Amino acid sequence: MRGAGRSNHTRGDPDRTVCMTNCPTLIVTVGLPARGKTYISKKLTRYLNWIGVPTKEFNVGQYRRECVKIYKSFEFFRPDNEEGLKIRKECASAALNDVRQYLTEEGGQVAVFDATNTTRERRETINRFAEQNGFKVFFVESVCEDPDVIAENIVQVKLGSPDYTHCNTEQAVEDFMKRIKCYENSYQPLDEVLDRDLSFIKIIDVGRRYLVNRVQDHIQSRIVYYLMNIHITPRSIYLCRHGESDLNVKGRIGGDSGLTFRGKEFAHYLGQFIHAQGISDLKVWTSQMKRTIQTAEALGVPYEQWKALNEIDAGVCEELMYEEIQQRYPLEFALRDQDKYRYRYPKGESYEDLVQRLEPVIMELERQENVLVICHQAVMRCLLAYFLDKSAEELPYLKCPLHTVLKLTPVAYGCKVESIYLNVDAVNTHRERPENVDVTRLPEEALLTVPAHQ
Repeated sequence: MRGAGRSNHTRGDPDRTVCMTNCPTLIVTVGLPARGKTYISKKLTRYLNWIGVPTKEFNVGQYRRECVKIYKSFEFFRPDNEEGLKIRKECASAALNDVRQYLTEEGGQVAVFDATNTTRERRETINRFAEQNGFKVFFVESVCEDPDVIAENIVQVKLGSPDYTHCNTEQAVEDFMKRIKCYENSYQPLDEVLDRDLSFIKIIDVGRRYLVNRVQDHIQSRIVYYLMNIHITPRSIYLCRHGESDLNVKGRIGGDSGLTFRGKEFAHYLGQFIHAQGISDLKVWTSQMKRTIQTAEALGVPYEQWKALNEIDAGVCEELMYEEIQQRYPLEFALRDQDKYRYRYPKGESYEDLVQRLEPVIMELERQENVLVICHQAVMRCLLAYFLDKSAEELPYLKCPLHTVLKLTPVAYGCKVESIYLNVDAVNTHRERPENVDVTRLPEEALLTVPAHQ
């Protein structure tokens, strides 16, 4: 999660940083325009932040747009355009300066330098910069010759670019194709012989093949594993919680209770909703808990149980009401409100633990196409935070109401979210962070945001 580099689990040195890399890592993209470099950069940045590695993306095109306010045409990128070359070098240099500041002064562990970097000379310059600053370098090259994929990328992403706000589709595509030509003659792809001393992954034709060379450490191996699992096939992921449970109605957290009458009604309507979506190859995943399994049973389709999707373990607080937690463990209740993401229930889990537990689920979701995940409030918050790029501070307060399906559809550089309420009433289980989180607060202040229950 963004902002989750610090992990003191409530009790310990608040300045202790969990460092997952021995020294900072600079990820450098390589490839012609419209090969998905920015898509890869953004996804990788989101993933690394989610697993707790502070990461930031530096897009050189953005620096260029800030420097040259009005883009005229592909002529700017011609190799014989000296003024254009000078500006582009200055922009790359400015971005690298910001990389240095982020990795040496701002607590960053990984920086993603997103640019074409198509020549060996340019890559050697970046390597020297990294050596001077004590950074490891990992190159990510995207090679694609499929004209359909390139055309789709231009239409999906480039036409929405600020460069082309003032021209029609045909003019924009024509200009962009000429822009690609400006790079083609000087492009020197990563070579397994000439570049054998570099650490890199070459992604060929959007993941049909890969070439991996000299992976140096744990973080690079995780990057490789992640990049070998993502795909660009259009699909949707449906997230929802189980139907309302008996313990939900009583305001008790955790446990393994069954569904209420309204919960069963939701499961019935969920089956109708999914059927109406007309997805022939839909996969359905549940946790191993009774309430998600009962919800899935009503769909009348095969489903797969994941232990990793079980609800957060509340330890000694399992099956207690918030009022009882405040009464028995007032200090724990206050500590959790102070840092809900990192707080770990005694003999239980934290949201931070849950994110680590859910990483295989995210990896498998990236590999799959259409999936319905029937899960739990804390679990759904973690999954949603990954897809919507939410910070560690935001994650534990994301609203995931009962009897509501969230349809996530990946688009360009993000995710479109549709919220579908299935018109079956349910109890509210969302507790906001109270204003007073001090350990000396009064019980009524601690319980101010507890939702109504039986």
